[in-house]
Amino acid sequence: MFQALSRIGRRRALQGSATAFVAFGLLLWWLLPLGKSSPGGTVSFSTGSASGVYQLYGTLLQEALAKDMPRLKVELEGSVGSQQNVQRVATGQADFTIAAADAVAKYKREGGRGAELLRGCARLYDDYVHVIVPQSSPVETIAELKGKRVAVGPRGSGVRLIAEHVLEAAGLDLDKDIQPVSVGIGEMPELLESKKIDAFFWSGGLPTKAVSDLSNRSDIRLLQITPDLVEELHRQGQEAKYYRSAVMPADAYPRAQSGESVQTVAVANLLVTRAGTDTELTEGMTRTVIHSRDRIGEEVHAAQRVDLRTAIYTDPLDLDEGASRYYRSVKP
Repeated sequence: MFQALSRIGRRRALQGSATAFVAFGLLLWWLLPLGKSSPGGTVSFSTGSASGVYQLYGTLLQEALAKDMPRLKVELEGSVGSQQNVQRVATGQADFTIAAADAVAKYKREGGRGAELLRGCARLYDDYVHVIVPQSSPVETIAELKGKRVAVGPRGSGVRLIAEHVLEAAGLDLDKDIQPVSVGIGEMPELLESKKIDAFFWSGGLPTKAVSDLSNRSDIRLLQITPDLVEELHRQGQEAKYYRSAVMPADAYPRAQSGESVQTVAVANLLVTRAGTDTELTEGMTRTVIHSRDRIGEEVHAAQRVDLRTAIYTDPLDLDEGASRYYRSVKP
């Protein structure tokens, strides 16, 4: 009898062990990437100037991708900004980039090489136009920049493109009515402090560190880009339609704004790739951009604006196939 009970006990023990083994195997299958592995290889990501938001965003996204797609190597390449970024991706010099919608529209309008291949993965966050002067400057409006030394960004930058449009809306020609200085955000603050320029244009997420640092050590203020100027911008047509009237909140640069909001112009930034890029890669890239919003947003506050509900709107670009597959997978 005891032997029979022993055999029954052993049988039950074996059955229990087998059940536990199967359950453990299912748990491993669920937790570990035993199926299709993540995309691998090396991709190039064109960012921006060393002191700009694009570069910081790219660096943080690179770190997030290293966790989400460990077999993928992402190489960051600095640039002068949106216009160069668009050209690089369109011509195959880079696989991904961030670019403002107006720069993308301009490249398409001008029929740039490879323009028809450009695709959007996500609408990210808005760039806000900053027009900065010393606190003691007599300049109060954009039109009063006439004859002044104004840093407008290097050729090929998104800053220069939007500065040209804003100045035109105020009745000024960038090449004739001001003294344009072709430098980026890395040099603009120092030139303003040393009185080698009278003002500078910048277009970036809020807040931009270089502007925050400048406002904390020097007395500066921001010029308003009033709604009537925005109406003039829209009359220019073409890429100017991507500019919208916006308000820079009072706490963006507290010392510079003296507790007051600033009327300005905003333009959306897009995550851009090229037709023919591996769909699993663009799906994974889009997923990481959305999922890492809060983590990246701790350092790039503008990234907190990335929203699944609006990310799909990548006008003036068609949505990439892999990105579209991601959005369909999370659609409620």
